Amino acid sequence: MTFASHQPSAFAPLRERAFLILWLATVAGNTGTWMRDTASGWLMTSLSPSPTLVALVQAATTLPVFLLALPAGALADIVDRRRLMITIQIALAMISTLLCLLTWRNGMTPEILLALTFCGGIGAALIAPAWQSIVPQLVPRPLLRPAVALNSLGVNIARAIGPAIAGVLIATLGIAATYLVDVFSYLLIIAALYWWRPAPVAVRDPEHIVDAMKSGLRFSLFHHDLQRVLLRAFLFFIAGSCYWALLPLIVRQQLNGDATVYGLAMAAIGAGAITGALLLPRLKHRLSANATVLAGALLTAAVMAGLAVASSPAQGIALLLMAGAAWIAVLTTLNATAQSVLPDWVRGRGLALYLTVFFGAMTLGSACWGQLASLHGIPVTLAVAAAATASIGLLAHRWQLPSGDRDLTPSLHWPEPAIADDVDATGGPVMIRISYRVSAADQAAFLEAIRPLGRIRRRDGAYAWGVMFDMAHPEHVMEWFLLGSWEEHLRQHERVSQADREVQARVHALHHGHDKPVVEHWMALSPENSAYDATMRH
Repeated sequence: MTFASHQPSAFAPLRERAFLILWLATVAGNTGTWMRDTASGWLMTSLSPSPTLVALVQAATTLPVFLLALPAGALADIVDRRRLMITIQIALAMISTLLCLLTWRNGMTPEILLALTFCGGIGAALIAPAWQSIVPQLVPRPLLRPAVALNSLGVNIARAIGPAIAGVLIATLGIAATYLVDVFSYLLIIAALYWWRPAPVAVRDPEHIVDAMKSGLRFSLFHHDLQRVLLRAFLFFIAGSCYWALLPLIVRQQLNGDATVYGLAMAAIGAGAITGALLLPRLKHRLSANATVLAGALLTAAVMAGLAVASSPAQGIALLLMAGAAWIAVLTTLNATAQSVLPDWVRGRGLALYLTVFFGAMTLGSACWGQLASLHGIPVTLAVAAAATASIGLLAHRWQLPSGDRDLTPSLHWPEPAIADDVDATGGPVMIRISYRVSAADQAAFLEAIRPLGRIRRRDGAYAWGVMFDMAHPEHVMEWFLLGSWEEHLRQHERVSQADREVQARVHALHHGHDKPVVEHWMALSPENSAYDATMRH
C-alpha cells in the first residue's frame, strides 16, 4: 500500500459538522468582503485617477494586518476566540453600513474611503489569527492539512464569485448596493459563530497580552523552521503583490474595461485559484513544497509579463486565470507549512507572525509598485515586477521549506518539580540547573547535541541559557537557563513536545552517571518572594 492511500480525502473535513457550517458561513462572508473590496477599488478610480491612491486602497487593507497581527495573535491565544470573532464581525458590519450610507448619499471622498478601508483592515487584522487558530478545534489532527487547504479554497471560491457579483451589482444597482450585501454577509457569520459551541480548553492562567506577544516573538526567534517559512513568504509576496495593487488600473487603462470587466478579472483570479486548489493534491505527488512555491513564483512572473503587453479583456482574463492558480499553490503551501510547524500553545501568535509578513510584504509592495507606476507607467512596472518575481523565486529556492512532519503534541514527560508550598508562582527570576556527568571524550559530542536543546529552552520561555563545567572536576557539566518567573517555567513544562523529547534524549544518552541528571530550581532572593518572607518570620 502506498503512502498516498493513507492520505485523507481533500474534502474529508466537510464531514465534521462544525467545520462545514463555519466553512459555509465564511465562504458567504468572504464573498461579501470581496464584493466590498471590489467596490472600493472601483470607487477610488472614479474619485481619483491617481495610481498611488488606487494602490493605497490595497495598502489600507493590508497595513493594519501588518501592524496588528501580533497583538491579535496574542489575543487569539489568551481570550475566548468565539466571543472575540463575534465582536469583530459586528464592528465590520457597522463599517460596511457606513460605506453604504456615505456612497448612497454622495458623501464619499478619497480620504474617507481610505480611512474606512483602513478600519476594515483593522477588523481583518484582529480576527484573522483567531479564525486560523480554531481549525484544530473543528477537525481531528489528521485532517488539519486538508482543512487548511479547504479554507484557502473557500477564500478563492469567494474571490471567484464575489467580484463577479459586485461587477453586476455596480453596473445595475450601484456601489452602495454592493456594500449593503456585504453587511448581510456578516450577519450570516455572526449567526454561525453564535451556533457553534466549542469544547472548553483547560489551560493555566492566561498570559498577559504583552508577555504573550514577547513569548510569540521569542518563539519565532529560536524556531528555524518557522523562520524559513516567513522568509519565503516575504520574498514572494513583496514581488507578487504588483498585479493585485494595480488591477483596477490594469483593467481600466490596459484592457479598456469597465466595472463588469473588473469584476470578471477578479473572478478569473478566483476561478484559477479554485482550479489550482483542486489540482494541488495531485501536484503534491509530483512536486515537493519547495518546487511548488518555485513553480508558482515563475508562473506569477510570466503572468505579469503577459499583462504588461495585454490589450484586451479576453487576454487579461486568460492570464489572470493562471495567476489565480499560481497564487493558491504558493499561498496554500506556505500556510499549511506554517500550520504544521506550530504547536497549539503558540499557534495564534505564530500564524499572526505569518500574516504580519504576508500583509507587510503586500503593503510595502503595493505602495512601491503604485509609486513606480505613477512615475513610469503600468507596462514598465509590470515588466519590472515580473523580472523581480522570477529572480527572487530562483534565489529563495535555496532556503528549503521544512517537512512539517515533527510530532508537536505535548510530551508532558517532565516530572512535577518539588518546591516549598509557599513559593510565589509569580516570583522570579528563576534559574534551572541540570547537572550531567560527561566524559572528556564525549564532551564535544555533548556540546553538539545540547545546542538544539538550548534553542528549545529559549524558544519556550528562557531568556538566557548556557553550559559550564566544574574546573575541579571537568567531567561535571552543568546546563542552566533563566526565566522571568516560576509561572513561566511551569508553562515551559506544558510546551515541551514529543519532538523536543527526542532532542533531550540524545543529550541524556551522553550522561554517564548512575542516576538521571540532577535538576535544581532556584529563585532570586528578594523581599517580594514569599520564601524569603517565610524565612524572615522565623
